[in-house]
Amino acid sequence: MSGWDGGGWPPPSRPLRVEGGIRARSKRGSIGEQWWSRRFIDVLESFGMSGRLARGRNYARAGQVLGFEISCGYVTAQVQGSRPRPYRARLQVTPLTTPQWRRVEQALAGQALFRAKLLAGEMPREIETVFADCGTPLFPRSARDVEMSCSCPDWGVPCKHLAAVCYVLAEAFDLDPFGILAWRGRGRDDLLASLRRLTAGEAGAARPVIDVTDRPLAECLADFWAPGMTSARLRALPPAPATAPDLLLRTYEPPPVLVRGQDLRTLLTPAYQRLAADDGEAGT
Repeated sequence: MSGWDGGGWPPPSRPLRVEGGIRARSKRGSIGEQWWSRRFIDVLESFGMSGRLARGRNYARAGQVLGFEISCGYVTAQVQGSRPRPYRARLQVTPLTTPQWRRVEQALAGQALFRAKLLAGEMPREIETVFADCGTPLFPRSARDVEMSCSCPDWGVPCKHLAAVCYVLAEAFDLDPFGILAWRGRGRDDLLASLRRLTAGEAGAARPVIDVTDRPLAECLADFWAPGMTSARLRALPPAPATAPDLLLRTYEPPPVLVRGQDLRTLLTPAYQRLAADDGEAGT
């Protein structure tokens, strides 16, 4: 006899509705706005997980993920399913070793643009190449590089509970790319402190003297003030990307000077922001 006694198969179970869960901000389409969060989802989908990941999208948008925690090598989460007790979901990757992180940090500290973007809360696209060149890819290379487990009875991996965690995690990476690095073993404070220390060491090192010779000023007065490119070419250039007004303050450690109990970075940040706002109003 096919089916169940009542005729046909029982309807699929529905998750219990919860209040206060982590609800995905995206209401339709793909989840993940920044390149690094989209890259995380794209990598998982490239492992043949796209169908199963899609099953968890509704869970993520309904707020079924009650909470999650990122630690060195692990993401642990609680997801409310159809049973009263939430399921325990876990995503595991292999964190970088101390020597591997040392190589990555030295490579990042050697590029001022990388340091500036990280200090501004952005992930430079080239960071993937930095990790790869150090022999430690930032994102998993195959399904074997990320281990997933859930306490639910679904034998498939990822189940919809794990998939929901992946989507919620991607949106968390949107807001804080340092979560990806913390998952691989280096938290925000430790990484930035290391970059500042390496940068300070470079600044204090002796620098070679560069002898630049050119024509005497008297011989080049005729074209000294000539522009490097025409006005038409200047107008055709794309607009410069928006930069945080206090980016310079974030890039370097402030001098050990306190003014009324505040360091110079804390004291000057509102002034930088105000100057940027005044400049924007003047340009309108």
